[in-house]
Amino acid sequence: QLQLVETGGGLVQAGGSLRLSCAASGRTVSNYAMGWFRQAPGKERDFVAAISRSGGSTYYADSVKGRFTTSRDNAKSTVYLQMNSLKPEDTAVYYCAADATTYVSTTRTSARDYDYWGQGTQVTVSS
Repeated sequence: QLQLVETGGGLVQAGGSLRLSCAASGRTVSNYAMGWFRQAPGKERDFVAAISRSGGSTYYADSVKGRFTTSRDNAKSTVYLQMNSLKPEDTAVYYCAADATTYVSTTRTSARDYDYWGQGTQVTVSS
């Protein structure tokens, strides 16, 4: 079983930055593509970003493209989401997730493709 724990959330003013971390344990994280999703109150869980098993491919939702960057350090079993130029509409609970894909370069955007999930971390952006 793969366990995922997100940290780094908090309260930040609009225009500020946060870096989320997702620490994996229990299995070799390099065997998984990783994704970030977010869910605001009363809304569905939305795709934010994904990174392939090797880290060579990334993909972003249009709403965060150019502001957010995801990366991974497989040696540390950790995935990151650097969030810059934050907006109030970025306020949500952020989740990391692992996709047990066999393809090295895959990045997927549907939550249904992900097999393991963290507990989430709250990000609040004030105006």
